[in-house]
Amino acid sequence: MAQTRPPKFKAEPFDWHEIIEVEIVALSNLGAGIAKPNQWVVFVPFCLPGEVVRARVWRNEANCSHADLIEVIQPSPDRIEPKCRHFSVCGGCQYQHLTYEKQLFWKTHQVRELLEHMVGVDAEVLPTIGSPQEWGYRSKITPHFQKPKGNTSDFPIGFLEFNRRTRLVDIDYCPIAMDVINNTLPAVRSDVKANISRYKKGATLLMRATQGRVETDHRTPVSEKVGNLTFNFLAGDFFQNNPLILEAFTAHAATEASKNGQRYLLDTYCGSGLFGISLAHRFEQVVGIELSESSADWARRNAETNQIANARFLAASAEKLFAEITFPAEETSVIIDPPRKGCSEDFLKQLFDFQPSRVVYISCNPATQMRDLRHFMAQGYRIDTIQPFDLFPQTRHLECVISLEK
Repeated sequence: MAQTRPPKFKAEPFDWHEIIEVEIVALSNLGAGIAKPNQWVVFVPFCLPGEVVRARVWRNEANCSHADLIEVIQPSPDRIEPKCRHFSVCGGCQYQHLTYEKQLFWKTHQVRELLEHMVGVDAEVLPTIGSPQEWGYRSKITPHFQKPKGNTSDFPIGFLEFNRRTRLVDIDYCPIAMDVINNTLPAVRSDVKANISRYKKGATLLMRATQGRVETDHRTPVSEKVGNLTFNFLAGDFFQNNPLILEAFTAHAATEASKNGQRYLLDTYCGSGLFGISLAHRFEQVVGIELSESSADWARRNAETNQIANARFLAASAEKLFAEITFPAEETSVIIDPPRKGCSEDFLKQLFDFQPSRVVYISCNPATQMRDLRHFMAQGYRIDTIQPFDLFPQTRHLECVISLEK
């Protein structure tokens, strides 16, 4: 049955559900194919540069349109068969149909484009460093479910559908998750369905791989190895979800933070101490700052566990983050690893008042990182190196490490 055109649909330059044939010329940083018919931008997901596709338009905006892929008329030589039968329906992965070599190429390209368009800078972006494993790397997944009406076990447990806010895809196997998680997933799903009465409504489940088992309780301590270091934290706390690449990731941060002979390191947004502890051997003293007392406490324990004597970790208030820092700014490097929303204005103001000689800004969201980068450059910092890391193969996500010096 044909769908009714939405009352607010803007019918230019394409009509509602108009079928168009376009050539894909690039990939957006959200993972969608980009076409430019008559210099007009059309985003089409799950297709690749060089492909000719048929697509159905569902939205026209002021400067672009969005369309669903109907058919690949001329496939790219880089197109491969996805490993997951839910690919293009599940919203978790965007690149399973693209060779891994080209995934890394396009992630590097996307960082370069964001830098040019958002910051107005043409700087070298080093080739993205790939994950040691392209599949089976995720140490944590969080399937969701909604409690069904009536006494039934027929309801999905999984992840959101692509471009949907509430509809779920039923997932019993995820190829980017570690084997131990996939081996445990059927039992977790069965337990939820057998005991659905204990849930008042839907829930988000936790599955965290640790030491060859899977932990499902947010409050249980778990461990992760990074090189020769051991990090303990609560299963529900934040920790990078691709432990296989973390040794190389932290080694690069260590090199960049100590490049000019800085003697002191300030690790902000330090969490359970991943960077501060991993980098401590390069510095005379390290101080980690956290808003969460619980996370700062785990960082202290991790320093003790790993016999790191030159690092201490503080729980600071948001208004006085640097109140206890006595390091001379000209000999200090600062590591920044904020959440996806980037740095707050208060944090940046306090950082710029401190004026460290070197900053290593690590971000899982290059768009907010580029937004913040404009402020650094206005304060007299210049870009030294830009190094993307692919902690999230098969998806559009990446981590980008930008080194800055005063």
